[in-house]
Amino acid sequence: MKNFIIICCITLLVGCSSSSSQNSNSYPSNSIQSNSIYVDLDNNEVDLSSFRGKKILINYWATWCGPCIQEMPSLLKAQELLKDENYIFLLVSDESIHKISRFKNRKNFNFIYLKSTVSLWSMGIYSLPTTYIFNEKGEKVKKMVGAKDWNSNRIIKKLKSL
Repeated sequence: MKNFIIICCITLLVGCSSSSSQNSNSYPSNSIQSNSIYVDLDNNEVDLSSFRGKKILINYWATWCGPCIQEMPSLLKAQELLKDENYIFLLVSDESIHKISRFKNRKNFNFIYLKSTVSLWSMGIYSLPTTYIFNEKGEKVKKMVGAKDWNSNRIIKKLKSL
């Protein structure tokens, strides 16, 4: 039994380290997410390379995540404040399209919502909300874990400088 537990722990560690090593600084469509893992709420594949030339803020969230929902009003304000800065805001969940759509209709936040066809866990996202920011070249320039006050002067200034 002891050997079984040790083998399970080693397997778990190897799995976690291999999935975290796949999270490179390359453009989302060229990294672990390279094979069209996003769909819109009409179930159409979304190729993130179509946003090349823009700064992309990808916020991974869930409909059941209190901190995710709490930060959405400030995220919405930041989206408005950064509209002239060439930013695209994408909110990605691995829940069903039905759940995401129901949330969108109920809360009425004006974001581009996407569904990940793979689990967030398999992409190395272990805490929600988690946000990745990519520059116009598609390079990951920032990772932020946890809820933020997105429209604070400090964060807006930081996002403008990226």
